[in-house]
Amino acid sequence: MFGFVPHNIELYKLALIHKSASLILDNGQTVNNERLEFLGDAVIESVTSDYLFIEFPGRDEGFLTQLRAKIVSRQSLNGLAVRLGLDKEVISNSGASIIQKHIHGDAFEAMMGAIYLDQGYEFVNRLLINDIYERYLNLDELTASETDYKSRLIEWCQKHRRSIAFRTEHDKGYAANHPLFYATVLVDGIEVGHGSGESKKEAEQQAAYSVAEYMSDEQCASVLDRMDRLID
Repeated sequence: MFGFVPHNIELYKLALIHKSASLILDNGQTVNNERLEFLGDAVIESVTSDYLFIEFPGRDEGFLTQLRAKIVSRQSLNGLAVRLGLDKEVISNSGASIIQKHIHGDAFEAMMGAIYLDQGYEFVNRLLINDIYERYLNLDELTASETDYKSRLIEWCQKHRRSIAFRTEHDKGYAANHPLFYATVLVDGIEVGHGSGESKKEAEQQAAYSVAEYMSDEQCASVLDRMDRLID
């Protein structure tokens, strides 16, 4: 799949075990890919930062941060996993694989964590940038797309000197094998949008998206006037 022979195959086997199919050892320890996923998440973010810093020497921090967020998002990593064929190798409970949309992206993160431990940082850096990103990422398309609605909303509030907060909690339908969160976005203490998702990040993005249509410069005046009337 990645074009090399591993040193420690057990790391890669572990990277494919979703928590829904966890193994229980004799000492009671639960074994799955969550720790490798945690490590891989950090490795991917670091490599992607290197990549964008070199690719866009003239762009500012805000642009680089937003583009990195698009590349390392669960949706993006899930797509990369499917293109690589990783989705066919993940070991999971069949019910959980249907419920959890980003199970394959999680496995991709875990696999990058395994490669980092097995081959080192420079190796995974080259693999991600020169092979995976080169083949499967379209930077022009990602740059043109708008997916980080939360950052856009925060920037809008800062520009217009408005306070913003996200109130995120478990949804009523929350279950251990089906995590669900509900987010409310408040501007100047007033509820202006709502969203739900399988993670806090996703729920907050959906909440921000629900009000994003009002954030264009042309509509700022009417929104601010409406909020001022509510505050008064």
